[in-house]
Amino acid sequence: MKYVVLLCDGMADYPLEELDGKTPMSCAKKPNMERLAKRSEVGLVKTVADGLKPGSDVANLSVLGYDPAIYYSGRSPLEAASIGIDLKETDVTFRCNLVTLSDEPEYTEKTMVDYCADDISTAEAAELIGFIQEQFGNETFSFFPGVSYRHCLVWNNGTTEVGTLTPPHDISGRKITEYLSDSPQAEKLIGMMKKSYDLLKNHPVNQARIAAGHRPANSIWLWGEGRKKTLMPFKEKYGVKGAMISAVDLLKGIGKLSDMEVLEVEGATGYIDTNFEGKAQAAIQTLKNGNDFVYIHVEAPDECGHRFEIQNKVRAIEYIDEKILGPLLQALDTYDDYKVMILPDHPTPLALKTHTADPVPYMIYHKRKERSTPIACFDEMHAKATGIYEANGPSLMERFIKE
Repeated sequence: MKYVVLLCDGMADYPLEELDGKTPMSCAKKPNMERLAKRSEVGLVKTVADGLKPGSDVANLSVLGYDPAIYYSGRSPLEAASIGIDLKETDVTFRCNLVTLSDEPEYTEKTMVDYCADDISTAEAAELIGFIQEQFGNETFSFFPGVSYRHCLVWNNGTTEVGTLTPPHDISGRKITEYLSDSPQAEKLIGMMKKSYDLLKNHPVNQARIAAGHRPANSIWLWGEGRKKTLMPFKEKYGVKGAMISAVDLLKGIGKLSDMEVLEVEGATGYIDTNFEGKAQAAIQTLKNGNDFVYIHVEAPDECGHRFEIQNKVRAIEYIDEKILGPLLQALDTYDDYKVMILPDHPTPLALKTHTADPVPYMIYHKRKERSTPIACFDEMHAKATGIYEANGPSLMERFIKE
């Protein structure tokens, strides 16, 4: 038996006037998903429990069957695991984005122009984070480079009681004034953010980016605080040997902490230019190599949602269907039995440019137990119309593996 989860990050959405009242899932041409849905269990699942923030951290833990109420302690410790940071029990970690802020003289009056600084390259970002480490690094604070705009700060003997630190992708186009924590415990963090602007705005990397027509990464932005947490190994929890495929440190970190094999795919970017075909081939190969389970995480729909890129979000879904699911199904058909689960972790509505906690559509296909589901389209509306609803997100994986 082989098990495949195709996690289309942020794929679910709301109807849009620009799409004639449809969602990107409704508009996307995805023949492989449609064909599979007609022979699958299709419904809605609540991946983000009431009272929790609808981040990819919480939602993906839930999809993988790890109850966030038990296993979640913040986003950044998961990413730190991927980067390879050896955390102490007394360490507090933070996600450190490289962002683009507007150029008002007063930091608090600036606007969040771009939460990812035009998808800054990993090489450019590493140089900037290295420079920030030279300026701020000491026995208390240490900065570590990650991938593209996503990096990590470790605060030795720090605290998580730092007020509200808002994810930058939640405030695109907004003035940052009210999103800077006024907690006394966050004073040093906010101070580093403010000073970083003066340090980075004229850095040679940013001068070169501006000359090339790209946005500068002119500030750090700290958020996603948390402490070291352990996960029960996935094989111990479910009895199957698993692998994780993702472009982003968050999912790689979850994979490492759950003792999965974390596969690197050349050209995996986390955006619509990612190596879709490479992810499919990596999944096919890892199943041949002895893994029973593979979790394929695709970030592209989520990034397009944050950026209000309507057509790119539709296109990202189509690419997933054509370049990942198509080849995957061909390879899986050589096995006597297999299961496939396809779903987003959370919605990322284009109109909001951020995540919501709404239930998301899912399908579960089982080769030897095919269903007959009269569904015209695998989307939010048709999934709801089936009347199947899983209120406890973490229980879906249990059902997927064991039923």
